[in-house]
Amino acid sequence: MNINATLFVQMAVFFIGAWVTMKFIWPPLIKALDERQKKIADGLAAADRGNRSLEEAQKKIAQLDADARARSQALMAETEKRAHGVIEEAKVHAKAEGDRLIAAAKAEAQQEVVRAKDALRDQVAVLAIAGAEQILKREVNAQVHAELLNQLRARL
Repeated sequence: MNINATLFVQMAVFFIGAWVTMKFIWPPLIKALDERQKKIADGLAAADRGNRSLEEAQKKIAQLDADARARSQALMAETEKRAHGVIEEAKVHAKAEGDRLIAAAKAEAQQEVVRAKDALRDQVAVLAIAGAEQILKREVNAQVHAELLNQLRARL
């Protein structure tokens, strides 16, 4: 065998193998690598979008939390204000009720004083009659002197 022929056959087999590889094997391999690269790039882009979305969501949550805290503080302040208003209103009502009860008690006391004065007048009249009876040593007719007794009561 000739070394040149072997070299020539090996070169021909090499070029045929290279051509077959370039024609039939290389394109699907390149296509698979490109698809894999595209999938990886899409995955990285999706991860970046996910990270940005997560950051936006965290910012939104922080804003919502701050808004909720502000609203709750405003509601608490309003509730305290209402409570103070209710307490003040209750104080006013209690004072009015107390004043009314005091006025009613004073009126009742005044009526008791008037009743006591009337009872005292009646007792003074009875005592005056009893004293007059003893002075005169005779019985005084109450029916005859009723008018005099009424005048005496009015003066007392």
